[in-house]
Amino acid sequence: MKQDTVIQKIWSLCNILRGDGITYYQYVSELSYLLFLKIAQENGSEILIPEGYRWADLETHEEEGLLGFYQEMLTHLGANVENEVIRDIYAFPTTVFSHSENLKAVIDGISEIEWHQVGKDRFGDLYSGLIDKSAQDTRSGAGQYFTPRSLINSIIRLIQPNLGDLIQDPATGSGGFLVSADSYIRTKYSQEEYQSSPPKYQGVEIEKNTRRICLMNTFLHNLDANIVYGDALTDDVAELDKADIILANPPFGSKAGGQRPLRNDIPFPNTNKQLAFLQHIYLNLKAGGRAAVVLPDNVLFEAGVGTEIRRDLMNKCNLHTILRLPTGIFYAQGVKTNVLFFTKGSAKDKYQQENCTEDVWIYDLRTNMPNFGKRTPFGNCDIGFAAEDFGTDPHLGVFEKVFGHNPDGTSKRTEGEFSFDAKEIEVDKDAVEVNQCIDEQLIHSRWRCFSRVWIATTKGDSLDISWLKDTSSGDAAKLQDPEILVRAVKEELEAALGDLDDLLAALLEQVN
Repeated sequence: MKQDTVIQKIWSLCNILRGDGITYYQYVSELSYLLFLKIAQENGSEILIPEGYRWADLETHEEEGLLGFYQEMLTHLGANVENEVIRDIYAFPTTVFSHSENLKAVIDGISEIEWHQVGKDRFGDLYSGLIDKSAQDTRSGAGQYFTPRSLINSIIRLIQPNLGDLIQDPATGSGGFLVSADSYIRTKYSQEEYQSSPPKYQGVEIEKNTRRICLMNTFLHNLDANIVYGDALTDDVAELDKADIILANPPFGSKAGGQRPLRNDIPFPNTNKQLAFLQHIYLNLKAGGRAAVVLPDNVLFEAGVGTEIRRDLMNKCNLHTILRLPTGIFYAQGVKTNVLFFTKGSAKDKYQQENCTEDVWIYDLRTNMPNFGKRTPFGNCDIGFAAEDFGTDPHLGVFEKVFGHNPDGTSKRTEGEFSFDAKEIEVDKDAVEVNQCIDEQLIHSRWRCFSRVWIATTKGDSLDISWLKDTSSGDAAKLQDPEILVRAVKEELEAALGDLDDLLAALLEQVN
């Protein structure tokens, strides 16, 4: 039985719960409870689970009283299992099942799958496939928690994590960046080399069920991962170490939630949580450490404290590359996003902490690009990490080529001149307007370099830089949904109000 078939079979069981108003996102969280027990039975890790609370005990229980037994089982596993990761997977358990009949039907459906055909080393990939499925549930808005797999893989190919690296994600979500980084490393090295100097992983997740999914994901992929339950912008992350690599897609929305104070070591306190995350990331890198972070446009142009943070970033780090992403690649979101690539220290001396950025290269993958969505998918999720895969993604491949082979952004780069034939990049000619990507002149014009001096004197340290003429601006079919436009305006107004709140608080403090 092929993996895709197994994923679809498990996914179809969700129909049993839809009548109870259960979303796909809740379903994946529930599956973490059930699938862990079944996979433990299949891969030999059942010894970690106490007798009487294993899959066979659940499978053979009669329907009457099954839901009560299941709830008791979850509580017991969350409190009494010796293995810390398993205990955390079942911590704070809540079940979405409300009827024993539905629970029994899902258990029987899982039991009927020919698990022996999946393969013991493919259970992690199977679970990742279910996570990707859940990202498509636009009704629940679950997609905002997940970064497209093709974008994750492209970032990993460029950052090039290595043996022995400490890799972090302070907004880890389902663990996609960490799992992808580990897959890349395992592809490059033998099992013996990997075991002699394994990478270590740290993540932070504030939402209980999302952390549960992440723990399940990293456990099934055999990662040495510490996933902290908490908020990376508070003192919850005191146990985090300085990292070799940080990869992140902080949650969308400009207003920081909750009433807990920001950490004292964040130099520019602000109500915009993306700006706070950005500070956490570049401050938590080791000298010479590399980062790639997905951030919305407002981080590039927000005035006041935003300007100070960008200056601090370019002072302490070499912000060598910005990728302007097209809209529509995040489910249920129309925000404009970018990937910032930077290295702690200067290109010449990683211990230098002043004037580290000399030039910023920008690749515009947004202007005159198709409207991506379900009908026009972005990127190719099936491209792996073999050497021949580098640069073959239909949308990100050209960017990977011009980025270069040096993960710190120090490869020789040239505006408008490339040492490869752009037409070698394979694309789906049937996809709407994707053939624009192989227009040589258009590709060349997407890649520009801007000096640090020019950014300071001409742009006032704004990084919201564009130069291509938008030929689709008058096309009504390509205009963004009014809801998206209103949301963007709302977020900008909230950011401005947040700055006013900060100013008012500072004035009141001086008066008092």
